[in-house]
Amino acid sequence: MDQPERPALKRLYIETYGCQMNVYDSERMRDVLAPLGYAPSDRPDDADLVVLNTCHIREKATEKVYSEIGRLRAHKERRAAEGKGMTIAIAGCVAQAEGEEIIARAPAVDLVVGPQAYHKLPELIARAARKSGERLAADFTAQEKFDALPARAPDGVSAFLSIQEGCDKFCTFCVVPYTRGAEYSRPLGDVLGEARALVEKGVREITLLGQNVNAYHGGEGGFAGLLRALAQIEGLVRLRYTTSHPIEMSDDLIALHGEEEKLMPYLHLPVQSGSDRILKAMNRKHDGAFYRRIIERLRAARPDIALSTDFIVGFPGERAQDFEDTLALVRDVGFASAYSFKYSPRPGTPAAAMMAQVDEAEKSERLARLQKLLSEQQRAFNEAQIGRVLPVLVTGQGRKPGQAHGRSPYLQAVHFEADAAPGAVVAVRIEAASQNSLAGARAASATEAA
Repeated sequence: MDQPERPALKRLYIETYGCQMNVYDSERMRDVLAPLGYAPSDRPDDADLVVLNTCHIREKATEKVYSEIGRLRAHKERRAAEGKGMTIAIAGCVAQAEGEEIIARAPAVDLVVGPQAYHKLPELIARAARKSGERLAADFTAQEKFDALPARAPDGVSAFLSIQEGCDKFCTFCVVPYTRGAEYSRPLGDVLGEARALVEKGVREITLLGQNVNAYHGGEGGFAGLLRALAQIEGLVRLRYTTSHPIEMSDDLIALHGEEEKLMPYLHLPVQSGSDRILKAMNRKHDGAFYRRIIERLRAARPDIALSTDFIVGFPGERAQDFEDTLALVRDVGFASAYSFKYSPRPGTPAAAMMAQVDEAEKSERLARLQKLLSEQQRAFNEAQIGRVLPVLVTGQGRKPGQAHGRSPYLQAVHFEADAAPGAVVAVRIEAASQNSLAGARAASATEAA
């Protein structure tokens, strides 16, 4: 019997910017394109298809996209001279927000695909090859996207699983409600089915993703109910989630952190500022006292929980005292890690039109002070692990023979001397700590881990 003809091998290069949602989306694009014969490439100049999966959160995001398009155009022209083709696609939030402008301004770009439409890539690529049809696909069709995606092909023992997209919070600095649309939660059965399929393929740790992941409402019991259902899957040993909103930390969810061993004691809970006046201007819907109470309750439920957060420095109207309030919150709470950035206006957001923009030099000085404090806290947290025995999920082999690496319950990278297979959970005695990782040796058991 004749075997079906396989598609000719083509090369795919994806450059991913920004959040873990974009990392997940890039993985799913690879899954969508694999049946067309696309294999990953680590070089854009060697690729038949290049996708820039963009993020609109970071500073000067649009300018960086156009700069990268300029470099890709040179590769495209060189390949054309050699009789080879290159398709350039812009995906993600910049594509959603500025798709028409990209089409008009960058003729080298063949496709512009919003974050809710990348499941249409095969059709769009075919159109581009025929030079027919629209070059822009930016519809808000979250349910259609998830329904159309093929089965996952996980790479490794850890995997992301998107359960929720979009945002209804409308923080004044953020473009997500405009680029990802309204909040949409995948049905509980769909999420559980995908999770079971991942575990059957060797995944041991799943990180649930969403713009407001703890606002999930796709089944009975909400987000806490979903976590409880996932924890019942045999073979799944760790659960994480990101990114959360403080006002969605329900009583059930807080309690679950103290009840479910598979739920890791590490939580990313963005606060953005320690100033009540700035939080109100940001439309965050909580104040500093509310955030502190959430942390107190989480630590009461799970005393060993570690926290990560986000800060924006220099939001319009931020005064010296507002910034001091932020430093005070950092000292009060204590963070194991954090992301911090200078405010930069995003076109179309309310904050971009606000008066009293903070001077750039002042922003830089404040950010340096904040990052110094956060860095000190991160190093102190890592050094506090020295002497402890931690259960480490092995993710791969180290650079040297007999060395392995993995992740602690607190998401720290851990390097240790042991012959251990990926997917195993190994007790490691921590012997050294740096700013971003831990090192140790295999221990007899994890009973000393607190």
